[in-house]
Amino acid sequence: MGASIFRKKKIENILAEPNEEGHHSLNKILTVKDLTFLGIAAVVGAGIFSTIGSAAYHGGPGVSLLFIITAVTCGFSALCYAEFASRVPVSGSAYTYSYISFGEVIAWVIGWALILEYAIGNIVVAISWSGYFNNLLVHIFHIHLPGWLLIDPETAVNAYHSSVKALSENTGSLTAAQISSYNFAIKSYTEAPQIGGMKVFLNLPAFFITALITWVAFVGIKESKQSANFMVLFKIAVIIFIIVAGSFFVDTNNWIPFLPNRFEGVLKGVSAVFYAYIGFDAISTTAEECRNPQRDLPKSMIYSLVICTVLYIAVALVLTGIEKYSSFKDVTDPLAFVFEKRAPWIEKIVSVSAVVATTSVLLVFQIGQPRIWMSMSRDGLLPKIFRKIHPKYKTPSFSTLLTGIIVGLGALFLESSLVTDLTSIGTLFAFILVGGGLLVLPPVKKETGKFKIPYINGRYIVPFLLALFIYCFRSRLVNALEHIGTESYQEVLFLLFLVIAAVITILTILRSYSFVPVMGVLSCLYLLIEIPAISWLWFFVWMAIGLIIYFLYGYRHSNLAKKRA
Repeated sequence: MGASIFRKKKIENILAEPNEEGHHSLNKILTVKDLTFLGIAAVVGAGIFSTIGSAAYHGGPGVSLLFIITAVTCGFSALCYAEFASRVPVSGSAYTYSYISFGEVIAWVIGWALILEYAIGNIVVAISWSGYFNNLLVHIFHIHLPGWLLIDPETAVNAYHSSVKALSENTGSLTAAQISSYNFAIKSYTEAPQIGGMKVFLNLPAFFITALITWVAFVGIKESKQSANFMVLFKIAVIIFIIVAGSFFVDTNNWIPFLPNRFEGVLKGVSAVFYAYIGFDAISTTAEECRNPQRDLPKSMIYSLVICTVLYIAVALVLTGIEKYSSFKDVTDPLAFVFEKRAPWIEKIVSVSAVVATTSVLLVFQIGQPRIWMSMSRDGLLPKIFRKIHPKYKTPSFSTLLTGIIVGLGALFLESSLVTDLTSIGTLFAFILVGGGLLVLPPVKKETGKFKIPYINGRYIVPFLLALFIYCFRSRLVNALEHIGTESYQEVLFLLFLVIAAVITILTILRSYSFVPVMGVLSCLYLLIEIPAISWLWFFVWMAIGLIIYFLYGYRHSNLAKKRA
């Protein structure tokens, strides 16, 4: 059994798979421009309109460095994805690549982890969309929806109790805005209807937008790409406008000190900033709908990453130049916040753009998840219905509808806390295995029309970079070793990273591994250890559930298992 769960698929077998049950009948209409726009649609979303605020509060103006670090990290991974996409131009993304490199059980783990990135992660995006949409209704159209239609039950109950307590204990020290917010929370709770003695709370806008986007993803990739292209052009135009308009309000004194909380403060924003980049890999799930996947997928990944990084850095510098970094504490809409008093009309444009931006992210993720399930079903790891292609719309119909149901119901009733970190863990885990997969596969020669990462011998560069890293973090290392018996889980993860990094470095010296995939693995591994330990606990629970499903169904129904039988 131990060997059989690591059974691998061969690239030549994947490319030669017969066209049965219509599973190769997806519409091949996407160009490099469409793919690049899909990448931008996935990346430029809630991160630039929301999480950048908390990252700026911790890191100050230096948060712009974190965007560069994260972009370089994603860049290493993007190059690895690009080579895989060129060598294996089929849907499935990291799931398919892991099946080829590490075998079936690891592929299942990655496929299960990618549900966190796409389906579960989209619940957070839908909830964010609901907040932006409500702000739009209130500030522009002066429409006020009942509070119980905008919130999940858990958040509503907690907000009610905390508001009652705050108003009873701190009335004299509260601002008018705080009092208004607390009163709204209390009113939302008390006016909520009851069914069977239980108060009803549901995030209706989040559910409706999920239903609408699922319909667009269901009726065809052509309609999806047209919608995505329009939304991307609009939000890029708005962001460029915000950067230009905001530059007139910049006070360079706000950039001093550049690193107010040192580099440790910058790193506190790792989850928030990396979450902003999640999604560029969704491009690879559309491989079978590309006109020339081996040429266009690699180009589009790099193009979208570069464009988004430039936009993020510029926005971070403008934000921290307009307002002192300390002003962004608990600010969930930083772009609207900085213009609220300076140019209220720009704030309204930001509100519209935030709705459009998060809509495009929803669309790309709703496209990505069904195609991963489709690939897993083709391999026998999920029932056949998951790979069913609609005869008219040429989309994975059941998988698309199921994704919509999961995201819609989750957005309707669940709270979004913790999911951001879980999504980051799942994505980074996939990035690590894609980079590692290139290291274990036999190298191939450069072919015309195919992308291949230029070989750079890591034998000398990687040891130097590891030594430099240890020197820069020597105080943290010494402190962790001195208090290893009473150290927090976070520092244990740091020590574990150094051990794994040392092993990979030794293998790089002995086997002359290529620099790019090695750095892709190490940089993503470092970002992983900066995610709070409690999120790791929930991630392992999620993985345990996935493995139970694999051994109950996938292990026995796998196509490779049937061949060996």
